[in-house]
Amino acid sequence: MSRLDATLDLLSELTRFPSVAGQLDVQRELATWLEQWLVTHLKAKIITTVASQTDDAPPLVHVRIDNHSDKTVVLYNMYDVMPADDAGWQVSPFVGGVREWDDLGAVFIGRGAENNKGPVAALLILLRDMQQQQQLDFNIEILLEGEEEVGSGALRRYLAQQPCPIAPAEAVLFPSLCEYGGGAPRVYLGFTGLASGRLSVSGGDWGGPSSAIHASNAGWIANPAWRLVDALQAIAPAAHSGVLARSTPDDEANALLATLAEQFSINDELRFRRSQRLMIEGDTLSCLQTLLGSAVLTLAELHSDPPGGRGVIPFRASAELAFRIPPGFDQNAMIASAQQRLAQDDLTGCELELFDRYPGVRFSRSASGVDALINSYHALGAAPQIWPWAPGCAPAYAFAHVAPAFLIGGLGHGGNAHAVNEFVTLNGLERFQQSMSLWLTAFNDSAIGRVAPHQGNTAVHNKIGNKNEIS
Repeated sequence: MSRLDATLDLLSELTRFPSVAGQLDVQRELATWLEQWLVTHLKAKIITTVASQTDDAPPLVHVRIDNHSDKTVVLYNMYDVMPADDAGWQVSPFVGGVREWDDLGAVFIGRGAENNKGPVAALLILLRDMQQQQQLDFNIEILLEGEEEVGSGALRRYLAQQPCPIAPAEAVLFPSLCEYGGGAPRVYLGFTGLASGRLSVSGGDWGGPSSAIHASNAGWIANPAWRLVDALQAIAPAAHSGVLARSTPDDEANALLATLAEQFSINDELRFRRSQRLMIEGDTLSCLQTLLGSAVLTLAELHSDPPGGRGVIPFRASAELAFRIPPGFDQNAMIASAQQRLAQDDLTGCELELFDRYPGVRFSRSASGVDALINSYHALGAAPQIWPWAPGCAPAYAFAHVAPAFLIGGLGHGGNAHAVNEFVTLNGLERFQQSMSLWLTAFNDSAIGRVAPHQGNTAVHNKIGNKNEIS
């Protein structure tokens, strides 16, 4: 069986598990399945068994491939996916299958094909082959979680243990398909922080009913939904689309952005993002500076109770939201400012509940693993874009005391993540494996420019202090 056929078989197996948030039984089943696969096919040693994790969080899969080396590389990934139903899909999202598309050729369609079961399947088959051929002479830690889409709480608690379950490593890689939209791959030297929560308003002493009442009372009974609108406007003015504050990137970041701007196309990005225009003005460099320098409150869902209650004044209204705060901002101070504003008399009845949070973090361009990733792209004819940090969020800070860099990397073209007909091209799976093979072998003792061992990322660890606990 070819490597591609083996990859598609494994991807089909992973796809059949609807491992979405809230489906804990299914997530446990998939985690157990993955753990057994890693033991059987990679001869991996289990560090923490799935069976021993009895809390209400999706279990972590943590195994170690011991090649009797003083060097270790950590491979992090996820097995959770977003919800999906059959509507609009060419194949059932939790069955998956190969189809031929006119523009992209053969693609595998299924929930998680791009984000991130496709990369997981491709990486595991690659590791199996490389181990069998004795192409790797360093240790490999594999850590798979089931909460990446909802904040990685269990993972962050796990890594905050003393001593940490993972010893100091050369680098941490989140293998992913990084030729977004078929364009140039991106290398991120940091990630934005995230604090998710809910803003709610209930009827009470301030006004508003304790249960839904007829809308004819709107002239003299306050509406919690309107109070919610006022509260959101008070902490994040709608005219700025949720932008809380902006800062100017520092000289190091600006130097990277200046180079990025020379090759970056705003029009291509708009097509990729299915949008017609930006909400900001300026040249490419200034737009990139604004994007990365913006701390934003994003809204995911708005609710009122009772749901679907037309012709009533609801007794409660709420908004699911997230503070997305880049490195360089004081996350705690920004959230405290919002809480102080909500505590003022004109917004009595408003409550901000934070579910989880982690800070943004950035690391050096010269950190271990960065050059190896860039070189793997160049070797396969790709010119990477280097970003000082990602506008997206990832729990990179949790690995700061493990390795000097937390990288998202890998070539390959996929698309429609979180949407209908999520896919990865078959050529993209093979290209992903080629790039991962190059990155991994760069850490072999025989590789040119061997990465020197280290004792963890002291600079980043000191910068974020003791924020490894959930706030």
